[in-house]
Amino acid sequence: MPSELQQLEIDIPIDVIWDFIRDANNWAPLVPGYILHEKINDRLISWEFKSDLGIVKKKVTLIIDIKEWSEPRKVSFELKRKNEKYLGEGYFEAKALNKNKTRLTGFLDINATGPMGSLANSLFKKAIQISDEEVAVAISSKLEEFQRK
Repeated sequence: MPSELQQLEIDIPIDVIWDFIRDANNWAPLVPGYILHEKINDRLISWEFKSDLGIVKKKVTLIIDIKEWSEPRKVSFELKRKNEKYLGEGYFEAKALNKNKTRLTGFLDINATGPMGSLANSLFKKAIQISDEEVAVAISSKLEEFQRK
């Protein structure tokens, strides 16, 4: 089961971060391979992107199912492939370190099953590490822009 935990500290107040996170339009396009997303309801987001896992390249549609929304502290979710069962889960957590500094923690755990599950899991593990680093940098930059508005 590939999983990845990322943490970073940024000089942005926690309330600014939650104003940003509350709207998927702010962060969904920052994920590598992003094509489009659609808010289905308050708890479900459909997310389409191009996956590039080395030898495997295809368009993927995931459903993000929000399980917990504890503003301004934590959002946890499950991932499913469209029309399929559970694929993984994760969370985003923020902790105010002081008035103007926040620690962000993101966690993602993928568990592909089926005949190609073990191959997919090994490919996902590499992709998760690469994309988590890219996403962390992109979100930090976007949050800095968002704060200046």
